[in-house]
Amino acid sequence: MQISIKSEKDLEMLRKSGKILARVLKELRKAVKPGVSTAQLNQIAEELIRKEGAVAAFKGYQGFPSSICASINEEIIHGIPADRKLKEGDIISLDLGINYEGYFCDAAITLPVGLISSRLRKLIEVAKKALVLGIKQARPENHVSDISSTIQNYVEKNGFSVIREFAGHGVGFNLHEEPQIPNFGKPHQGPILKSGMVFAIEPMVNMGTWETLTLEDGWTVVSKDGFPSAHFEHTVAITERGPEILTMLN
Repeated sequence: MQISIKSEKDLEMLRKSGKILARVLKELRKAVKPGVSTAQLNQIAEELIRKEGAVAAFKGYQGFPSSICASINEEIIHGIPADRKLKEGDIISLDLGINYEGYFCDAAITLPVGLISSRLRKLIEVAKKALVLGIKQARPENHVSDISSTIQNYVEKNGFSVIREFAGHGVGFNLHEEPQIPNFGKPHQGPILKSGMVFAIEPMVNMGTWETLTLEDGWTVVSKDGFPSAHFEHTVAITERGPEILTMLN
């Protein structure tokens, strides 16, 4: 498994990368409203990343055409920005990765578009809290599956499901590194966590079934039953003091 923090410089650079990403997501959050297209959100992100002196890590990655993933309602992940405009009552998941001088961070948030139903609000709240609880398990000598099982148990206790086909991952010197961080499983299994590891932990929570489909564009992943999905993600450094969230939004 990759140890991404090998020196104090590595940690400081990852902190800088994470703060840049958080600032970009904070501005994107302000821009989400009815009538805004996902292409406009992508353009805003590209301009902000450029001004920060960073590079959009998603654009061109395995052929992905945009700088952000913008996934609406039943779209879980990897939604490609387009002319589609947000409508009152939608929810949108924004996923973004950056490369700042060779240091990669990755984060995602799900946002309401105007007023949304109480059921959608609960979906968002549960996905967000699942991430918080999962991060608390990201400490030395725990196992990867301690993160996974904590997320799954909380989500399912609240009547939702976590998807199986996609997972969190290591990050730091590359956008995707080993190990994978599933959002389901039994505790106390898999690799043991060590100080210096950096993970992108990302619960993807469906209102209905955990099963998914990938659309004809080859990227957009949707829930098989058409029910909405929420997605939250932070880049987290494992330190001797415990987990440090590098992409924390204020």
